[in-house]
Amino acid sequence: MTEQKIALITGASSGIGFELTKQLAAKGYKIYAAARRTGPIKPLEEQYRDLIIPVQLDVSDPAQIVALRERFETELPDGKLHILYNNAGQSCTLPALDLTNDAIEQVFKVNVFGPMNLCREMSQFVINSRGTILFTGSVAGLMPFPFGSAYASTKAAIHQYARVLHGEMKLFGVRVINVITGGVKTDIADKRSIPEDSLFNTPEGRPALEYRKHMSDNNHPMSADAYVREVIKDIERSYDPVDVYLGTFSSIAYWIYKFAPYPLLEWVLRRRFKLDGIYNSFKRKND
Repeated sequence: MTEQKIALITGASSGIGFELTKQLAAKGYKIYAAARRTGPIKPLEEQYRDLIIPVQLDVSDPAQIVALRERFETELPDGKLHILYNNAGQSCTLPALDLTNDAIEQVFKVNVFGPMNLCREMSQFVINSRGTILFTGSVAGLMPFPFGSAYASTKAAIHQYARVLHGEMKLFGVRVINVITGGVKTDIADKRSIPEDSLFNTPEGRPALEYRKHMSDNNHPMSADAYVREVIKDIERSYDPVDVYLGTFSSIAYWIYKFAPYPLLEWVLRRRFKLDGIYNSFKRKND
């Protein structure tokens, strides 16, 4: 009898996580579909009865992660978890000087501390199955996109964490995959307005920030369906990469990051994200 595989997917209520839950269930996986709001998961639970278990989980709360580990100690057959997919994420698109302490803490709790805590608490279950740990990384962790300093910092941190974890977990037969993600059609855009006292709250700055918030939508994003199909191929292959690149612009971003002179890259991004108007405005004021 073939062993049924079990996955824990965070951020399962929408976008990439929702599509992952759907496609893995269609392949016969049992899915613990974790999210802060489980209501959106209900249609999948009804479609794939006995395969999808909605789990209310806020990854920014370490106590909830520990409680889930304790639940798994009694529920998982033979203590095995075949896939731990750290997908839950929070956007943060604001000028660097406008970031409050609360905003910085929250995005790091969700994007960095949550995955780290989950990997620690779930590690033995994944080791028992010689399974796979995955992270939803981002090209923002490579490229200095304007107005994305906090989010980019979280993704750069998780990239390096995944690379170190890869070397350590290989000793136990566990694969670690960091999916450095480009444009994918999701609803992750930051909806906050620019602060009233921001240096960028100008006729030139406001449209530049709005353009940055919708960067993915403006650049032919890959569908979540197509993205997830490629991710599952990487899960099922036998080779052992650390970083894989998926989504619009992801592979191009890698080569630009590796070889483009930084002053040229900064100039291109300034023009691409409509910052010339801001620079010219400040220059006129200071001349």
